[in-house]
Amino acid sequence: MTAYLDAMVNLQWFFLLYFFIVNSSYLMLNVLAYIGMRRQLGGQIMENIPHAYTGFMPPVSVLVPAYNEATTIASSVRSQLQLTYHEYEVIVVNDGSADNTMEELKREFDLLPFPEAYWHKLPTQKVRGVWRSTRYPNLRVIDKDNGGKADALNAGINASRYPLFCAVDADSVLQRDSLQLIALPFVEDNRTIAVGGTIRVLNGCEVSGGFLGTVGMPRTMLPAMQIVEYLRAFLFGRLGWSELNAMLVISGAFGLFRKSAVIEAGGYRTDTVGEDMELVMRLHRVHRQRAIPYRIVYVPNPVCWTEVPESLGVLKNQRARWQRGLAESLTKNVGLLFCVRGGWAGWVAFPFNVVFEWLGPIIELSGYAFMILGFWYGAVSGHVFLAFSLVAVMLGVLQSTSALLLEEMSFHLYPEPRQVYTLFLISVIENFGYRQLVLIWRMQGLLQWMFGVRPKWGKMTRSGKWNDDRS
Repeated sequence: MTAYLDAMVNLQWFFLLYFFIVNSSYLMLNVLAYIGMRRQLGGQIMENIPHAYTGFMPPVSVLVPAYNEATTIASSVRSQLQLTYHEYEVIVVNDGSADNTMEELKREFDLLPFPEAYWHKLPTQKVRGVWRSTRYPNLRVIDKDNGGKADALNAGINASRYPLFCAVDADSVLQRDSLQLIALPFVEDNRTIAVGGTIRVLNGCEVSGGFLGTVGMPRTMLPAMQIVEYLRAFLFGRLGWSELNAMLVISGAFGLFRKSAVIEAGGYRTDTVGEDMELVMRLHRVHRQRAIPYRIVYVPNPVCWTEVPESLGVLKNQRARWQRGLAESLTKNVGLLFCVRGGWAGWVAFPFNVVFEWLGPIIELSGYAFMILGFWYGAVSGHVFLAFSLVAVMLGVLQSTSALLLEEMSFHLYPEPRQVYTLFLISVIENFGYRQLVLIWRMQGLLQWMFGVRPKWGKMTRSGKWNDDRS
């Protein structure tokens, strides 16, 4: 009996300490993010006088992998063709789409076959042909057999002409100055090899002619909750880690890379569903192990707007896929963990992601189940259950509301008070059910990884409701 009581007490302390440490760690990232936000927004004089620096900006290849994106591809490409950047090209890679993606591109941009030498720096599936727009000289389309998103990106890298490439999702819309702002770190520090920008929720907004017109709120609760999630993940999580040169994730929807560094590291891996995450971790590992100076940073003000899931089924598949990708990325780059030259990335960020992100669903769901059932059956006291609730839920509320506060202090993208009040309410109520549901979906992704079930990319259903250009 004594051993049983000791075990119950030890488990209570374990779960209390785990939830306290993970939430306290995120709050520490909040502090770092606040410092980084003030430094970046206060020091970026260049963005206020862009024309004076035009000659210093390196040319960029914008890569757009597309699979069954007929609904949104035209608006996305139009937005990228109207960026305020002095020299860039747009390369759309049609990855064997089964819908009318290729036909939409031909119709909208007057494509014609273009005989072009294609350099196979990275292995890919067969390229069927290269097409060029007769209306936009800087637009090309690569038509290839289906090989997945990573394979499509590698094909885009092979076809690219410039030293930097920007990976952008086909359902995304860039603000006109986004490319200019995300390229600044490459000008400011030649050690920079990768930069991530901010991803915002496009649902509820209006896009016309490839431009974001009105910033709005989704009409349903599910995508609205994801607004708070994205604020928390980008403004705090990635900006905080960036201050330590330990950011392990750049979103596949919007990231800028030095092409030579990516090719040297082997390009995107096609044997993982988290190719964007795995590439960034591999870049850290390769540069740390070879003692090559580098920077991988996050900048908050270049913005990419993307459509998020509006149904529970699609969102569940997305979060399970992300968790599967995280597990694959960590295990494939375990050499970074406690590497002699690992720095903050190998000694702090990597183990943090192992304990709190990779194993987090197992421990957190076990903690919720243990505390709730223990309280129900009288094995956990009311004081302990209350303490757990405060640590697990209320600190989560603090994280979300802090992210919203930082957003309002820095950018104020949602101009109407009603929108801000709604987001504040969502930042509170999402901690009572929604975040726990996401934990369950992440657990499913972990089980998929354990049992070798590999989901496919590109299966999200696009509504395209924001797109005023649809015929």
